[in-house]
Parts: sequence; C-alpha cells; structure tokens
Amino acid sequence: MIFEAGQGERTLPIGARLKARRKELGMTLMDLAKKSGMSAPFISQAERNQTTPSIVSLMKLAKALDVEIQYFVEVPQAQEVFHYAAQPVPIQVDSPVDYFDLGSALEGRQLDAILMRVPSGHQFPTDQREGEDFLYVVRGTLVAEVGGQSAVLGPGDSMHFDSRVPHSARNESDEDVFLLYVGTPSIFR
Repeated sequence: MIFEAGQGERTLPIGARLKARRKELGMTLMDLAKKSGMSAPFISQAERNQTTPSIVSLMKLAKALDVEIQYFVEVPQAQEVFHYAAQPVPIQVDSPVDYFDLGSALEGRQLDAILMRVPSGHQFPTDQREGEDFLYVVRGTLVAEVGGQSAVLGPGDSMHFDSRVPHSARNESDEDVFLLYVGTPSIFR
C-alpha cells in the first residue's frame, strides 16, 4: 500500500550535484544566490547536505545552473495511464519527504499529481513560483501558510491558490502527513 512506503533507495546526494555544477560553471555561492533568488547560506547548507531543498527550490536552482530538474530528481518515465496502490511510482530525490508520481508520461503534460509523505517535524521553506497549486490532506495534520494567512488542515481539508503568493507548510505532529498535490505547470515534464 502506498501509505506504508518508506524512504526508498536515494540517488547521489543533491548537495554533491549542486556543488559540482556550480563549480563547473565557475560560480561562487553569491553568484548562484543572486541568479536563483535564494540565500547563499541556504545554498551552502544544501551543498553540505545539512538541509534539503524543496522541489520548487530545486527548480530555481536548476534554472540558475542551466540544467533540467532531472539533474537533481529521477522522474519515472512510466507510460501507464492507470496507477495502482500496490505499485507506487516513487520520484527518486534526496529528501526527507517521499514523493509518488500519480500522473503519467503524457506528452505535453501540463500538471503534476503527486502524493507526498511528509515526516514529523518537516517544514517546507517559503516558496513562490508561476502556476497554481492544490493540496488535499489525505492523512494527518498540516500547518499551512499562504500569503500571510495560516490554517491547520486535517484529513479532507484542502487549499487551492496562486503559487506566486508566498507559501509554506509544516508537519508539527508526531505522525507522517500524506498530501495529494496537484499543480501547474508540471515541474517533472
């Protein structure tokens, strides 16, 4: 069952890939910070694997480093239209959050549908990007903040917003939170 899936095999740590690409381009931490809109201390921590960037942060870093998101994340290339709970399709990324792709490799894919398992104590950094986000709490309790508003969301609760508005979420509970994320544009295709 997908809810019981733990952290699977992970790829080469994101930090090593991040630092190697930055050095390859001859960029300093400050250069990358300016180009990505992220702080140099955050990037330094990410390079040393002391923090794990969110998928959205990885998108910003990938753009600044002139690579595709796949440089950091192994996206499954399944052609199946149907997905079964007994066969989850994990997205391999070095993160404490487990991501499962619920979409297919549809040509021209415009949105992502992802199930996330967010461990106790995890906090997503505040992010903004072009697009639209919808999150639905399947199991657990999540503290969410969007544009200065905050709410505690439980099973069956959701939020839908313009992702250009600063947003963040955190799991303050003692249990994993399972979230269904649907967003545009697709960050995996």
